[in-house]
Amino acid sequence: MDDELHERIRAVITDVPAGTVATYGDIAALSGAPSPRMVGRALAEDGHDLPWHRILRANGTPAPHLAHDQLERLRAEGVLADGQRVDLRKYRWRPEGDEDDGPPGLF
Repeated sequence: MDDELHERIRAVITDVPAGTVATYGDIAALSGAPSPRMVGRALAEDGHDLPWHRILRANGTPAPHLAHDQLERLRAEGVLADGQRVDLRKYRWRPEGDEDDGPPGLF
């Protein structure tokens, strides 16, 4: 991954506001990353200072090894999970200009 893409991914993750979540795919689409896995890789390698807990899998669940800490951090921001799943229709971040531009589940 080149430095420019890495910084774009970091910038988009930084933009996700408290009280909302985004998926790895959302971040990939907004940053121009070729796949959601690249977002995961960037977070794993250099995400300690980012709001990593706001990034979920496409089905609204955290990675199993992060679930407890991630859901606890989200709960502190007002994002409530039903079991291990966050309702993306309710809590998904919608960047300005994308509020009602498409069916549920698209930014």
